Amino acid sequence: MKNLITLLSAGALLGGCMTLSGTYQLTLQDANGQPLAKNVSMVAEGSGIYTARNALCSAYPDAMVIIRDAKNGEELKSESPYKC
Repeated sequence: MKNLITLLSAGALLGGCMTLSGTYQLTLQDANGQPLAKNVSMVAEGSGIYTARNALCSAYPDAMVIIRDAKNGEELKSESPYKC
């Protein structure tokens, strides 16, 4: 029974990660929607947005991270905005 619970938990954790494809631009905003830091943005491929987002949050813990598709500029609604 314990092995079954462990297996189901691992599956839920892995299934919770969305598989993304494409190129995304990450920028920072404050609570009022104003750019938090001039010239601070990152570009990430696919699920690399999580690493980039976490790096930005480490540097700016009170920021809001906005993730947009680099091609069409649309916000990635499933992951953005993200409050650090």
